[in-house]
Amino acid sequence: MQSLVLLALVGLGAQLVDGSLGMAYGVTSTTLLLAIGTNPAAASATVHLAEIGTTLASGVSHWRFGNVDWKVVRRIALPGAIGAFAGATFLSWLSTEVAEPVMSGILLLLGAYVLARFTFKGLNSENLGKPLRRRFLGPLGLVAGFMDATGGGGWGPVGTPAILASGRLEPRKVIGSIDTSEFVVAVAASIGFLVGLGHAGIDFAWVLALLAGGLVAAPIAAWLVRHVPPRVLGSVVGGFIILTNSNTILSSDSVGLTGPASMIVYVLIVAVWVAAVAYAIREHRRLKARTAPAHREEPAVVAD
Repeated sequence: MQSLVLLALVGLGAQLVDGSLGMAYGVTSTTLLLAIGTNPAAASATVHLAEIGTTLASGVSHWRFGNVDWKVVRRIALPGAIGAFAGATFLSWLSTEVAEPVMSGILLLLGAYVLARFTFKGLNSENLGKPLRRRFLGPLGLVAGFMDATGGGGWGPVGTPAILASGRLEPRKVIGSIDTSEFVVAVAASIGFLVGLGHAGIDFAWVLALLAGGLVAAPIAAWLVRHVPPRVLGSVVGGFIILTNSNTILSSDSVGLTGPASMIVYVLIVAVWVAAVAYAIREHRRLKARTAPAHREEPAVVAD
């Protein structure tokens, strides 16, 4: 019972981040499942089954708040579904010994990208309003869908920064469109895992726990997306993903780093993470202060 409550809280927290940043539900949830010893393919399958419900709720919530560009959803969802199905069947074919460090490596790279992208770049808005072409969204959806299934999360970390980097769509609509299209990706990945794995290793009580937490958070996150600074949240999430997946890689047979040496690595990761978050907060405040309208003092009115 305690583990189910923990999973529900993780689902709630992950969906709050995902719904307000457009990423990290999958990578956060999958990281936890790997940390407690779940088979990599089963962990990704569990998360994607839960995401069928959470992404549907998130999409509806974003739609009601006007955060969805349906042209983007139509152009990216189908390629994403194809990539997700291919990635799910590929991961189901890999052995556990091979899949675990591979998945953790993918998650770590995604975390590093998220950390660097949001800490140092922030959001680019120079091309805001220009149309996003199908020839850009199609390949992006294919790659992001494949990464999502093989890494247990990647649709948001790949898709959201790529579209944000183009500067052609305002951030809230990027996040809303990515979250909404992820429903199709989650369905396709789940079908791929069920074809490759059957029901082996999938605990449906865990699925329901993650789903319950995500359903509570979805409408809250859709509202928060207008208020939470993505730059700071991106730094926090990226560092968390790097730290949690470093343990799997350092303790793998190919690396085998333990004891004081591994502790030094963890300390360095935390130090870089804290510095990145502090820098992101400082830059967010500086940019906010620079773009804030100047307040001029009104001249005093002297009565006759």
